[in-house]
Amino acid sequence: MQHPADILFAGEKPFPALPAVDHYAGSEKLMSKALALQHELGPVFDITCDCEDGARAGAEAEHAAMVADTVTGTDNRDGRIGARIHDITHSHWQRDLEILVGRAGARLAFLTLPKVRSAADAKTQIAALRTVEAAHGLERPIPVHVLIETHGALHEVWDIAAVSGVESLDFGLMDFVSGHHGAIPAAAMTSPGQFTHPLVVRAKVEIAAAALANGVVPSHNVTTELKDIELIRHDAARARREFGYLRMWSIHPNQIRPILDAMRPDFSEVEEAAEILVSAQDGDWGPIQHRGRLHDRASYRYYWELLLRARTTGMALPGEASRRFFP
Repeated sequence: MQHPADILFAGEKPFPALPAVDHYAGSEKLMSKALALQHELGPVFDITCDCEDGARAGAEAEHAAMVADTVTGTDNRDGRIGARIHDITHSHWQRDLEILVGRAGARLAFLTLPKVRSAADAKTQIAALRTVEAAHGLERPIPVHVLIETHGALHEVWDIAAVSGVESLDFGLMDFVSGHHGAIPAAAMTSPGQFTHPLVVRAKVEIAAAALANGVVPSHNVTTELKDIELIRHDAARARREFGYLRMWSIHPNQIRPILDAMRPDFSEVEEAAEILVSAQDGDWGPIQHRGRLHDRASYRYYWELLLRARTTGMALPGEASRRFFP
């Protein structure tokens, strides 16, 4: 029987199946805590080791080396650790690449580029990354995540999303609001303002649209709430249901579980998806009827990607679908 990944997207760029949470950690202590939680929950969230905000001025090289050691360490059981390097205006960004790729390249899940000002910036840094990869004999190009947090990046977001190697577009809310020099109030950095201020809403919608149209995952900004679990879950739910974001940043372990909860599909939809895909596979992927409705390859694609999202958020899949599609 033909697998849905082979039959439904033949000849097309596959959409990245990334975990729904991208957890940021800036210090060795916080990275260790994040890894311990990843061991507990499984690879349902990524860890981004932060070389931009995490490194002390003058100690950038030491910090990057520590991150590389974390990525290559035995505690990285699932291979879902990436790193954020310095921005293109910082003198150390190229050295970040040399250290991280040279010491940990084969195990880096991704690299994140902050504060790009244009598609040209993204292309410049990605070209440098590919050069360093080649110098170290890496066969797998490291996926790149690009932070959209400047006026220029938002203006060229469709071009950035189309750059080869880009896997995720991440919205940097705080820097975006700060870049408006007080024209956007501080209330737009928190809820509900971040979901209602027109300039912020425009940015979120444009980023999500550009990402999804180019086969790239849109990743939502952090919520600044650290203790109110319901508010964290509510922010994540709005990001997912109203703005189309499939992934969200976390900056505290308390945020990981509620974000996962909000990003998970409804279980009844997962059950329906499993039933439809099993029937479709039995019918060699021709049109079928299910509960009185017609389904064909267009709906099969939708339900297959729904199953993938459910799996990356740690949901238990119905037995037959799990056996057939994820043996």
